Amino acid sequence: MSIFWPALPEDCTVAGPDGGPHPRRGQLIGRGPEMGQIMRALAAARSGSGAALFVTGEPGVGKTRLATEALAVAAETNMVTVRGRASDVGPPVPYRPLVEALLLLSRAGLLPDPDELGRYGAVMARLLTGARDKDADAASHLVVAETMLRLLTVVGERQGCLLVLDDLHDADAGTLAVVEYLLDNIGHQPAVLLLVTGCAPCAATELATRSRRSGAAEVLDLAPLSRPDVHLLIAAELRVPPVEVCPDLVHRAVESSAGIPFVVKELVHDLTARPARHDPGTASVPLSVPPTVADSVRRQAGRLGPLGAELLGMAALFGRRFALPVLERALGRDHAELSAVLRAAVASYLITPDGPGTQWYTFRYPLAAEALLDDLGPGERARYVRRAARALTELHPGLPGAWCEHAAQLHEHAGDTPEAIRLYGEAAGRATGEGAVDRAVELLTRAHRLVEPGTAPELHATVLELLLDAVARSARFDRLPAPAVILDTLGGDGGEHGIPAPRRAGLHARLSDIATLTGRPAEALWHLDIARALLGSHPADAYAALVDLSAVHVELSRLAPDRLRTATRYAHRALEAARRADLPDVACRALLLLGQLAREEDEPAAAAHFRRARAIALARRLPVPRVAADVHLAVVAAGHEDRSTRIEQTRQEALGMGLLPLAHESGFVLALDRIRHGRFDEAGDRIREAAADASRLGLGRHLAMLRLAEAVRYAHQGRRAEMRGALERLAPLLDAAPGVRAMSYGLARAFCSLLEERHEAAGQEFAQALAYDAENPATGGFGKHGIILLLGVLAGRMGRRHHAEVTRASAGTTRWNHQFTGLAHAVLLGREGRPEEATAAAGKALEAAEPFPMARRLCLRLVAQSAHDDGWGTPVEWLREAEEYFHDAGLQAVAGASRALLRGMGASVRQRRTGTERVPPDLRRCGITVREFEVARLVAERISNKDIAGRLHISLRTVEKHVASLLQKTGHPNRTAFATATRDLVA
Repeated sequence: MSIFWPALPEDCTVAGPDGGPHPRRGQLIGRGPEMGQIMRALAAARSGSGAALFVTGEPGVGKTRLATEALAVAAETNMVTVRGRASDVGPPVPYRPLVEALLLLSRAGLLPDPDELGRYGAVMARLLTGARDKDADAASHLVVAETMLRLLTVVGERQGCLLVLDDLHDADAGTLAVVEYLLDNIGHQPAVLLLVTGCAPCAATELATRSRRSGAAEVLDLAPLSRPDVHLLIAAELRVPPVEVCPDLVHRAVESSAGIPFVVKELVHDLTARPARHDPGTASVPLSVPPTVADSVRRQAGRLGPLGAELLGMAALFGRRFALPVLERALGRDHAELSAVLRAAVASYLITPDGPGTQWYTFRYPLAAEALLDDLGPGERARYVRRAARALTELHPGLPGAWCEHAAQLHEHAGDTPEAIRLYGEAAGRATGEGAVDRAVELLTRAHRLVEPGTAPELHATVLELLLDAVARSARFDRLPAPAVILDTLGGDGGEHGIPAPRRAGLHARLSDIATLTGRPAEALWHLDIARALLGSHPADAYAALVDLSAVHVELSRLAPDRLRTATRYAHRALEAARRADLPDVACRALLLLGQLAREEDEPAAAAHFRRARAIALARRLPVPRVAADVHLAVVAAGHEDRSTRIEQTRQEALGMGLLPLAHESGFVLALDRIRHGRFDEAGDRIREAAADASRLGLGRHLAMLRLAEAVRYAHQGRRAEMRGALERLAPLLDAAPGVRAMSYGLARAFCSLLEERHEAAGQEFAQALAYDAENPATGGFGKHGIILLLGVLAGRMGRRHHAEVTRASAGTTRWNHQFTGLAHAVLLGREGRPEEATAAAGKALEAAEPFPMARRLCLRLVAQSAHDDGWGTPVEWLREAEEYFHDAGLQAVAGASRALLRGMGASVRQRRTGTERVPPDLRRCGITVREFEVARLVAERISNKDIAGRLHISLRTVEKHVASLLQKTGHPNRTAFATATRDLVA
């Protein structure tokens, strides 16, 4: 049996030279609080006050490692350190750990002269020699205990002493009696007792419990390591900085070890001792259970006797989690017979109860089950599987719920590959129906790994169809079989021993969809052409619908002016075919595509498509298309209501189900929403996180959209250099999402030009956006139903007819567009000599613009002159509002234009002390505004926020906001770092 580790990417370090600060190998990790308690006890002992501490925990959790660290710390302070260990190996030796401690002191030359112990010196001598004198009282536990107490007093007289007694769960009764005496009397001695024992019920753990209750000792119960601590431990073992440890390695180590340090270390050592085989055709590299881990599990299981070994061996067939009633039926034993074995297995920390009651148990860590399976011989394993499978079907006819997956595992262990594949596929279908897409991917990956050359073609095709569908929904492209494997599967003529041509067409259609998602349009078209050729002249509806849906995606990636119309025709055709074939999932996908195609030009129709898809999904219990419909309906609603809460809610639901492409699509909408609302920092955080995830997943089309959002974010702040850099990062991705090209001109470049008062350039950029849209229509807004109309009306190129056409084409226009179309209407009304109506129209438009701080002020600056000339609105107030906003934002070109317009209207103009030319270029490139620069100069002088507020006559809260923005934009961790780095720059 193998466990599966990830095939590590080339940029993930698994071994290598030191490179920067990182935890050293052998460093104690994750035990800070426990070491703190031990160090306090050691310090007290050096001052003459003794203490006792028990260290408990499950096997491998690091009890002995903690004791070793305590010995090292004590030795560094010149304390006498001594250690002894109990053992159950060989014949019993009375007081073995105590004798070991004495021998250690003797070898180190630290053993006191017997005369220093008075009459107890003879007892010490007899303990060392093993001599027996029936007339002496050396056999008395109390005498031995007093001897050890006096010994600790003598050796610890100068700097204190630390006595570690390890593995006390294996100690003899005499040793425990001595320990109990020492616990009661150590408080006035210059010594610390550190007593290490397991946590399974025994005399030692009972002593620890009593001592804690009486206050004679503290108990340090070690828990497994947390995920961050496992990460640090792996870095220490590999001798690399934590940042260089592959995240997949950390994830697998946590999952496989349950945080047990011993298991983590052995996994890492096994990985580095046998380098991973990078097979591009698999998503993971098989590695055996580390021998040391297997030996440990084998010893623990051996202590449970034959019935315990049989119970755990059969339980391991079910994976990490197993149901006791099934095992009872398979073993032919009742619960009472198995109770003692179960208690012992739980006490050994091989298994733990899972949930209330005693129906379910789990192995403490998955490798325990793997190790037990490795110990089963072929005949024994087959016999266990037959009994377990029979018990499972008898107790749960029809294999409802998770029993289907359990049955699949059993048949896999038995070598019944066809039945295992079928059951994994059925379990995956149930997981998808419950919204657990990631789980479905894992089950189908297992099923596909079982496919062999002799597997029936129909079964092979079914598994591949389900796997490709699940991968497309989840973006788990790492779970795809190697391209060569897939193409080999799709080869052949579809005869007796091959997959029929229509099914191969459906598979090629699925591969086309995945190529579109990953930003490979040429490959998508290649698969689509093959699929069409395989369909023939009279295709079955089920396969024709799939191919038409793929054609929709391919059309949207082509440079063709009629692509939306063609794509819409394919989507309608797919919808009709899906209805005839009674394929509700495919029908939902067609409706969702129709809605997306119609959203820009006919939003009510788009919403209707989404609602129909949702209705079908609810009626047929299809959670994936239901969530997709909810996401799209939330996007439509948010455009009118200006509330993105529903989008975030549906996005979180998509994430929870593992629908990552859908989640990224809604994430792009949310990023644009944050930008339009002026929440640029929040948008930047969202974009950076999502772009990193999309890049990791290989979602080329979604990465292009996020790169666009990044450019739009900079453009709406007038940060041309950063916008240009973002557009350069977008350029290689344009083939993955051609419609983004028009949006990059209409949403990014043109807005940046407007904020620079380069209206002619903005007009050319909007014209270029329209040209790209005509060549390759965008499915997202870029201004043609909003700001382009307003600019056209202001320039006199557009009139009432154009306004009517735009508003008719964009019925139910979004709130964002309404601010522009409403003001265009006001300008036209003013020119028609209807100032009261113009003022009213402008009021409604500006009310719609309220949530969009930058766009609102830009609109005010754009329409103010027309309003002044035609006598409507309040242009002076508008310009003052715009000037104030743009000045504070550091956008001096448009702020200056607003001041010039105010002067032209005969209005007073506020004098400004500084302009962006006063902001150093390095800070200006970081997006530092004039007002922030004023604060920065005072921060660099190390003036407090309160004093800055007084000097600049602004509120303390405003200062705090500006300081936080300065630190965020420049990347400095605190005020001191900022002041040090920028002192010369802002002087």
